[in-house]
Amino acid sequence: MKYPKAILFDYGHTLLYEPGWDAVRGNEALLKYVTKNPNNCTLEDVRKGAELIFGKHVESVRKIGYDISGQVGDKVLYEYLGIEFSLTPLEMETVFWNGASMGAIMPDADKMLDYINKNGIRSAVVSNLLWSGAALTERLNRLLPNNQFEFVMTSSDYFVRKPNRILFDIALQKVGVSADEVWYCGDNPQADIEGAAQVGIYPVWYDNDTEKDYKNCNNEHLPQCEHLHIYQWDEMIDLLERIKA
Repeated sequence: MKYPKAILFDYGHTLLYEPGWDAVRGNEALLKYVTKNPNNCTLEDVRKGAELIFGKHVESVRKIGYDISGQVGDKVLYEYLGIEFSLTPLEMETVFWNGASMGAIMPDADKMLDYINKNGIRSAVVSNLLWSGAALTERLNRLLPNNQFEFVMTSSDYFVRKPNRILFDIALQKVGVSADEVWYCGDNPQADIEGAAQVGIYPVWYDNDTEKDYKNCNNEHLPQCEHLHIYQWDEMIDLLERIKA
């Protein structure tokens, strides 16, 4: 492995996580900004509509490796219900997301970012996420204000999901250095680790136990590629210290 010129990161359960996630609370926050509701839709009507649009139709697309923008999903949902808001599409994403969970920092993620910034290692984010890169950037800047991410990519802005190599190829184009000088850190053995390895990026499997029960691991298996397996960010800091000498 080479000392990296750039490290790319997943978002969820890698840099940040979402304790206490509650979509109903997110919808409650959003409904405070309703300007038109001719059908007198209730919070329960919104919940049922979201289950139809997001839980059934959007999720069926995501399962085959593609993404629909959350802003498009919102447009379909609320036009279906006849509801209008005083917010922009980006504001709707942010209000709902913050209402559902304000988010929290994964253990020592801020310390790790401070280390790579201090040592001149460039950084960026590539995430499978329903929300836009702009919405994720707002969250990252709020919770990790010392970050120096050069760009933030989410699958919903590009319609393909990791491990599709297109996302990694685009990220390499943006970074502008060869794949063997880039690391990718994430928590998913297939989407993140095998996905990065297929384009020659060195993968770091961040396997931390913080609220790990948030995801279904039934479809995951051990990565079938060379990788670094860590459980704490201090382990990556220690490795970087050793190989830079």
